[in-house]
Amino acid sequence: MTATTPESQLDALIACPTCDALHHVTVVVPGARARCHRCGTTLMAPRTGAMTRIVMLAATAAILMVAAVFFPFLELQAGGLSRQSSVLGAVLAFSEGWMMPLAVAVGAMIVALPFARLLAITYALAPMALGWRPAAQAERVFRWAEAMRPWAMAEIFILGVAVAMVKVAGLAKVTPGPAFWAFAALVLVTVLKDNFMCRLTIWKTLEERRRS
Repeated sequence: MTATTPESQLDALIACPTCDALHHVTVVVPGARARCHRCGTTLMAPRTGAMTRIVMLAATAAILMVAAVFFPFLELQAGGLSRQSSVLGAVLAFSEGWMMPLAVAVGAMIVALPFARLLAITYALAPMALGWRPAAQAERVFRWAEAMRPWAMAEIFILGVAVAMVKVAGLAKVTPGPAFWAFAALVLVTVLKDNFMCRLTIWKTLEERRRS
C-alpha cells in the first residue's frame, strides 16, 4: 500500500465557495448536481456539451458587444429637436477635464472588461470544446476571466438605462436604437452562458487535458 501525501489529499478535496466547507471530490454524472452539505450551494453541475455551448455563447456575446458599442443606442425627441447617442459617445462625453477618470471607469466596466472577459473565456475553452489540448496559459487566462467577473458590469448598465428611460419618458420621447437591443440580448446570452458554466468542472477538465 502506498502512502498518501498531504498534497494528494488536498487535491481530493474541494471547498465550498460560500461557507468554505470541505468535501471529497466525487464523480458527478452529466445532469446531476453536487451540493454543499452545509449550505446547499451547488459545487458541481456538469452538462453534456456545456463547454461547446459556453464558447458559442461567449463568442455571440462578444459580437453583440461590438454592435452595442458602435450602433445608435437611444434617440431623444423633445421640443422638435432630436438627438441620437451611442455607448461610445456617452463614454466620450465625460472625457474632458476632471471627469476623465469617470470616463475611463465607465468605459472599462461596461465595455473593455466585459469584452476582454468574453475573449478570455473563448480562448481558454475553445480548444477543449473542439477536443484539443488546452491553449497555452489557458489556466491563467481563465483565472483572470474569473477575477474580472465582479467588475464586468454590462448587465448593471442596461438595467440603469432601463430605469432612466422610465423616468425620462414623461419629458421626452425615447426611442431605443439597435445598440439598446444588442445590449439587452447581451444580458440574456450572458445569463445563459453563466447558467451552463460549472467552474469546478472546467478546472478539472483543464487539469486532465493538460496531463493527457
